[in-house]
Amino acid sequence: MKTYSRRRFLGVAAGAAALAIKPHRAMAATITAPSDPVVAVKPSIGLFDYNQIELLEGPMREQFDTNHALFLRLDEDRLLKPFRQKAGLPAPGDDMGGWYDIDPAFNGRGSFHGFVPGHSFGQYLSGLARAYAVTGSKATQEKVQRLVKGFASTVTSDFYNDYHLPAYTYDKTSCGLIDAFRFADDKSALAVHAAATEAVMPHLPEKALSRKEQYARPHKDDAYCWDETYTLPENLFLAYRLSGNPRYRALGMRFIEDDSYFDPLSRGENVLPGEHAYSHVNAFSSAMQAYLVLGNDKHLRAARNGFDFVRSAQSFVTGGWGPDEAFRVPGSGDLGESLHKTHSSFETPCGAYGHFKIARYLLAATGDSRYGDSMETVLYNTILGAKPLKEDGSSFYYSDYNMRATKVYHPDKWPCCSGTFPQITADYGISSYFHDADGIYVNLYVPSRLKWQQHGANLSLTQRTGYPHAAHTEIELQTDRETKFAVRLRIPAWAGPKTTLSINGKRAQTDLTPGRFASITRTWKNGDRIALEFDIPLTLQAVDPQHANLVAVQHGSLALFAVNAPDAPVTRKELLSARQLGSGSLDWETETAAGKWAMKPFQAIDGEQYRLYQDTKA
Repeated sequence: MKTYSRRRFLGVAAGAAALAIKPHRAMAATITAPSDPVVAVKPSIGLFDYNQIELLEGPMREQFDTNHALFLRLDEDRLLKPFRQKAGLPAPGDDMGGWYDIDPAFNGRGSFHGFVPGHSFGQYLSGLARAYAVTGSKATQEKVQRLVKGFASTVTSDFYNDYHLPAYTYDKTSCGLIDAFRFADDKSALAVHAAATEAVMPHLPEKALSRKEQYARPHKDDAYCWDETYTLPENLFLAYRLSGNPRYRALGMRFIEDDSYFDPLSRGENVLPGEHAYSHVNAFSSAMQAYLVLGNDKHLRAARNGFDFVRSAQSFVTGGWGPDEAFRVPGSGDLGESLHKTHSSFETPCGAYGHFKIARYLLAATGDSRYGDSMETVLYNTILGAKPLKEDGSSFYYSDYNMRATKVYHPDKWPCCSGTFPQITADYGISSYFHDADGIYVNLYVPSRLKWQQHGANLSLTQRTGYPHAAHTEIELQTDRETKFAVRLRIPAWAGPKTTLSINGKRAQTDLTPGRFASITRTWKNGDRIALEFDIPLTLQAVDPQHANLVAVQHGSLALFAVNAPDAPVTRKELLSARQLGSGSLDWETETAAGKWAMKPFQAIDGEQYRLYQDTKA
């Protein structure tokens, strides 16, 4: 978290005056005299800035570039249209389509056209602001600042009249405005945020409501019962940290869902079954911001326990979770049954975004490398295989783990996953490396370059790798003077005993215990090289204990999918004979009694029918 001077915050006041924004009196401190951020807990492990990490050529860089270019091209009149319409202003431009439009005929049944007008505007703004922070693209920064200015003139409480999900859309807008301020140097954005906050207040309940509580209240149609007030505290606490305004702190405390969610989770009670999957994982990030700002350990325990419940009892071998967007009862066998009942197995861009976010929080708070392991699993088996977002709003939404699965676009244009996709791809870099006072953490093994300062030295680290399809990664350090610091390398929990680490071609006698960070502290010289060679096992993982014969082939963290394979049981021995067709190849095959089966990782699958779990026989 950057710190901001009083002078920089006072720049917000000038921006507010220029935009003629008149926020509620309770928010005035945000504009006139904000104080420095105050937090109760400051983790020793921190994130690098976006511009310190460059993704090099590879699928992660390709996804980021594709999303950045698409959102940079989007017409601004179309993005602002529903806000202008609700404010009674001229609203030129075509409709966006899908969820994004205003449609008075929406009734929650059948078509979802007009479900939540303007819902993802803040996410697109956030993705662009983060993309500017990554690239320094002046055109991107200018677009962010034009969108903030255009949105500012539309802010009205009337926008939320008869609106299905006021908290949901405000939360996304809040994130976008915060990111515009933090990452795109838009000095007006906090003032616009203050006005947007007051505009939504009359439309929010007295506290965070569970979906059960929402259904118990009078409602016109079920869509009014799907709001997500329990995700609000993360951005409210962030706004407090940026502005120092106690109003945001009080609102964060008001909407933290302690009563039915975080209190029982902190005690180790699994209250996930039946809940909406993505939003309740996203709420763990609210618990972490509450922990950082308020200093109550129960919120850290709640986030850790909740995330452990997701990984241990709700997740497929891919790291994905929440078939049909719902958590299942552990021990019920519902996870395995879902392979036959649904094609909506994991809400991928949203789920991956929320998963990465909470894993970063927890890794920074605990130093536990298992959170990096979980990021790696989700990265290679879900989001890297998402179909690209299209200009017309066609979006990849669900990963399909059905026994007859295919990749398809969501039927509605501009759904929620169109907003989280540019956010997570912008976050790839900051998820790859961390730092503390003693050195750095290499969390993800991806083609990338990191630049930073350590003890007064200017350093860069360049990582070249074909991981996880190749079993090694190489790191080269550049420094303008010899410097002593620690390099910590995540050793995945699955790593076999033949995993080795070398420095400048010589085997290092370093603890390589799986499931921990291996630490090397030495005086580093310009041109020093680190090489990690992974011992990657091939294993079989059952979908759940109740379906022990339904297993997936896993190579380290990488799940292998049978492509165009017949519906025929195979033996475990046959699956374990799967072999890679060349070093670094994305193509695998295995010999079965029914003939050769082609197998691929998720990112290599296009239009083929595929199957994640195989029915095994003795």
